[in-house]
Amino acid sequence: MFDPRDEANLASMSSQPKKNEAPERVQEWVLPAAVTLGSSVRAHGILLEMRARLPSAAKKALSVKGSILILTMSETSAEAFAATAAVVSRVLDGIEALPVIPREIEDILTISTTERHRWLKDGRLHSAGTRTVKLRGRSKKITFHVFDPRHVEDVLDRDLVTVWRENDAAQAAENRRRAAGKAALTRSRKGEPKAAPLASPAGRREKAPAPKLRGWDEFDRDELLR
Repeated sequence: MFDPRDEANLASMSSQPKKNEAPERVQEWVLPAAVTLGSSVRAHGILLEMRARLPSAAKKALSVKGSILILTMSETSAEAFAATAAVVSRVLDGIEALPVIPREIEDILTISTTERHRWLKDGRLHSAGTRTVKLRGRSKKITFHVFDPRHVEDVLDRDLVTVWRENDAAQAAENRRRAAGKAALTRSRKGEPKAAPLASPAGRREKAPAPKLRGWDEFDRDELLR
């Protein structure tokens, strides 16, 4: 049989915080559009840059949601929370200059890896230098080009990707036209009769002596050439 006192006990238990739900300290930082350039990949890259500056115990305390960095620690970690927040704030000061890495620029400009390589090679994308890193689980290091965020922003604002793609399409069409013309010329030459081979010097006929002019001896005897 149900005892009314049981209902009171349940109400009391539900109002009490659970032991594993300790109070937390939370601090947030909004990343400006000039920093993320509208890219979630870029925002995640900034998170990784931040975590690289933090001690191992505090790395997982920092996360990102959209364009917001979130630091979450237990209420009992006041000293660690303050120290971590100070590092994050210090790194964020000047984060606009953080170079853009390949996967970020591909997401920001919505371009393929092939386009990035081609436009970097012909100078349309300007390299801001290189970075060498060792990926997790790999023994060898890799080196890749990075890009100035202001250059990437300029390409984005001027919609240069559209212009470059149109130029590439026109150049590809011109290359195909030239290749077709060259192939047609090669085929036409294959149908021409072959020229007769030249006779070797040994097989050539001796030249006949030039004909002697009539009366030349008399002309020379009278010394008319002197």
